[in-house]
Amino acid sequence: MADRLAQVSGHVTNTYGRGLLAGEVAIITGAGQGIGRSTALLFAKEGASVVISDIDAKRLETVEGEIKAIGGKVLSVAGDVGADDFPKKIVDATVQKFGKINHIVNNAGFTFDKMLHTTPDETFDIILKIHVRAPFRLIRQAAPYFRLKPEQRENRSVINVSSTSGLHGNVGQANYAAAKAAVIGLTKTIAKEWGPFGVRANTVAFGLIHTRLTASKEAGVTIEIDGKKVALGVPGAARPATTAQAEEAYPLIPLRRGGSPEDAAGSVLFLASPLASYVSGHTLEVTGGAGI
Repeated sequence: MADRLAQVSGHVTNTYGRGLLAGEVAIITGAGQGIGRSTALLFAKEGASVVISDIDAKRLETVEGEIKAIGGKVLSVAGDVGADDFPKKIVDATVQKFGKINHIVNNAGFTFDKMLHTTPDETFDIILKIHVRAPFRLIRQAAPYFRLKPEQRENRSVINVSSTSGLHGNVGQANYAAAKAAVIGLTKTIAKEWGPFGVRANTVAFGLIHTRLTASKEAGVTIEIDGKKVALGVPGAARPATTAQAEEAYPLIPLRRGGSPEDAAGSVLFLASPLASYVSGHTLEVTGGAGI
């Protein structure tokens, strides 16, 4: 691979002899575990300074230690992405520490599943708040560091995490499906408005990725939202123990397996990297071939 990739038309030059994201700065929300953690570790390995956030400060501290252990540069900003003061808090901390922002990965989120006819307003509203309003407010807060003059431009992108639920809907997920569909429209709008500034905006729509959100609900994993415990997971879901069991369990996935957080992180890295320098406004489906 060449040491440098120049986007002549966009006046952007990236040095990645030391990694695809060498010298760049990325904010990653929901980085305390799962996809966010794997993305933060991968970005750090590829040379980025990473600013990680999560509502669970203890988990965030663990991930910070993992990144430092591999020689990565990291800043932790614990907090609720839905809080009114969160965008300013994390943007100011990032710029104070690293001087700029190259990428925002809006990954934080959770599910609060109920059948449509039993879904109360607050259950619908909280999912839209975290999955749509929170990313919008963070991106808006960071606007001065993205809408730059040509001579100030580097590789910059916004990556919003969606889901196949947002593409196709899903039983028991009217709130989540609506939010994840909205994220796609938000992303395309950013691509059109900020494209003239050399900023790319893309969405990743994940299928089955093995995280706490897709694990068995019977495992009892919960998250506390506004003082209330919300059960996570899928009723009756069980991760196959062997390849043969997986092939039988996932007949609708051509690759015959669910994805790992590392699989998911690789797709996010691609969209952030110079390898996707002419990819913007796109929704990348990461599903193992499901839904084709």
